[in-house]
Amino acid sequence: MTPRPLLILGSTSRYRRELLERLRLPFEVRSPEVDETPLAGEAPAALALRLALAKARAVAAHAPDAVVIGSDQVADLEGTPVGKPGDHARAVAQLRSMRGKAVVFQTAVAVVHRQAGFEASVLVPVRVRFRDLSDNEIERYLRAEQPYDCAGSAKSEGLGIALLTAIESDDPTALIGLPLIRTAELLRQAGIDPLAA
Repeated sequence: MTPRPLLILGSTSRYRRELLERLRLPFEVRSPEVDETPLAGEAPAALALRLALAKARAVAAHAPDAVVIGSDQVADLEGTPVGKPGDHARAVAQLRSMRGKAVVFQTAVAVVHRQAGFEASVLVPVRVRFRDLSDNEIERYLRAEQPYDCAGSAKSEGLGIALLTAIESDDPTALIGLPLIRTAELLRQAGIDPLAA
């Protein structure tokens, strides 16, 4: 029986690490060292796909015998990319711009196994509708959760769920940062089955 190849998550995101742990596969974490600057006129979906693949390729370049997962998420507000706010003022501005609107969180995942010549990626959009939030609600939420490392300033897995009226997706973990249904599918294609002995 061929031994299972090393699995690497090419991400420093604790959210993605925690999600991947659900598949109960042993894996390592490595930083992908990728420039995440959008290209001129690049659509949010294209940006997420490009970066997910770039992250997986960057790590795979140093570990060609490993199966590498890369992922990226870009919030799409009416065609405009919304990234991680980084601080309180930007988070306030993001949530004000999104109140009462639908935002599509474009989450992409890529799997690369250079040694086997395998490379695949998929985009998993999640449509989220925000409540018409008051400034006071925005302030209370941000002070409580401080989601400055999350695209769109909202953690749906925490108190951020109170900001929303609806979530539409065929892969619920995509909104948190790693679409596990699609990830498991790509891993099976790459020769790693989470349910295999």
